Amino acid sequence: MPFKTCPLCHYDWQDRKKFLSDPNISLVGYQVNFGDLRAGFFLFTHEIPDCGTSMAIDAGKFTDMHDGPIFKERMEGTEACPGYCLHQTSLKPCPSHCECAYVLDVLQTVKKWPKT
Repeated sequence: MPFKTCPLCHYDWQDRKKFLSDPNISLVGYQVNFGDLRAGFFLFTHEIPDCGTSMAIDAGKFTDMHDGPIFKERMEGTEACPGYCLHQTSLKPCPSHCECAYVLDVLQTVKKWPKT
């Protein structure tokens, strides 16, 4: 079973590494799910002629890419929260000690993934 299949053109990526390395894949952002952060979605675009579709992948498929603490408290709605996770196209790293910060850290890793 492939890691992801494009819902429009049906192109298959066999594993996460091939998906992230594909120069035709661009990261768009993260759609948060505050009830379960792993159930949020990382959003991508398949940028090839005659496709250009958007794709959502469960954030949980990327959790292992985080190397650092996962904070227990959510800072959303407090003065310590810059609100980056509330804007799905924001790809900024979060400076807050918030449970959501690890997801934005993973986004940085995905964003900087080398394309081949």
